Amino acid sequence: MTPRTALGALHIGALMFGLTGVFGKLAAASPAIIVFGRALFAVLALAAFARFASSTPWQKLQIRDGWRLLLSGLLLAGHWVSFFIAVKIAGVAIATLGFASFPAFTVLLEGLVFRERIRANEILLVVLVSIGLVLVTPDFDLASGATTGLLWAVASGLLFSLLSLTNRAGAGAVPPVQAALCQNLVVGACLLPIAAPQLSAVRPLDWLWIGLLGVFCTGLAHSLFVASLSVIKARTAAVVFAMEPVYGISVAWLLFGETPTLRMLLGGVLIIAAIVVSSQLSGAKKPVTGSEAPSH
Repeated sequence: MTPRTALGALHIGALMFGLTGVFGKLAAASPAIIVFGRALFAVLALAAFARFASSTPWQKLQIRDGWRLLLSGLLLAGHWVSFFIAVKIAGVAIATLGFASFPAFTVLLEGLVFRERIRANEILLVVLVSIGLVLVTPDFDLASGATTGLLWAVASGLLFSLLSLTNRAGAGAVPPVQAALCQNLVVGACLLPIAAPQLSAVRPLDWLWIGLLGVFCTGLAHSLFVASLSVIKARTAAVVFAMEPVYGISVAWLLFGETPTLRMLLGGVLIIAAIVVSSQLSGAKKPVTGSEAPSH
């Protein structure tokens, strides 16, 4: 893979991750069904990638790796379910921007968990993301669907941050595609008891959207991200994936008429700018690894 094709793969991956909320809204099924189906199709896609496109051999899991993958799978399940609840309640734009708060949580939690000093640019990231979330919130009435949806989206961002820290703690122990496949197996197992009674009522069209979500927005997007990291700098990858909310909101605008207000746009610009600037300043010091690939 050349640097040019790797950059193109990154943008395609970011677009696919950005379409997560769009496919989730197109599917009329419940969040539990969507997440279960997404995990199922993602396992199939990741298994195919590991079999035919990946040259990295799989490793025998140690007990500590198994526990870590179990924990990360549970966090991934909670992250996805809360995100799709936000999509159903508040729409794609608010859900996507609320989730985009996860770098701020990561900064704060890394300081607590890994005893790392929080730098000035990271404090600025937290401040800008916080201001952006205030601007994104249409009102502060908990009875409002938009506000409730944003809270679910922020919870999704918090869970994703915890997932990233869990992956970081075990970075390098398990090949990234193998780790992602195991995590999706855990997600599927967690949601099966809830989803099973509802499966017969899922429309064929909804299975199409869920299948696209699992194969393209999860399996293929993750695989493209991992493959591109072999030739693309981590800071470049982080900046490209900061475009994910832009792609998602733009498509939702076109398909669903979710026209963002000026205040929401300003909030989104602040959040995305904070992520880009922080990635540029810290990319060299804290490289992105395959195990920390976006799972949105």
